[in-house]
Amino acid sequence: MEKKQYLCTAIMCVMLQIILMSLGKTILVVTGLVLIAVVLLSVRILFVKNGRFRSMHISDSKAMRELGIGCVQSQDRESRKAKSTAIDVKGL
Repeated sequence: MEKKQYLCTAIMCVMLQIILMSLGKTILVVTGLVLIAVVLLSVRILFVKNGRFRSMHISDSKAMRELGIGCVQSQDRESRKAKSTAIDVKGL
């Protein structure tokens, strides 16, 4: 009975080692891919003098301006100025 128990324990240990080894390889591959992505994304910042990321604001895009698309907040502000439908509560 004890031999069977030791055999099961040994098999479980071997299976656990195999799982951990494959998990370790996966973690190394994922870490490597993330590192490559970060390096590629930072090329412009690292190697260009005064390098910086381009603006991600939608109204800074030339193509979007040509289509008449702007920032939602800016469009909302402009529409509120254009439509003065607010009720003057103080005059009531």
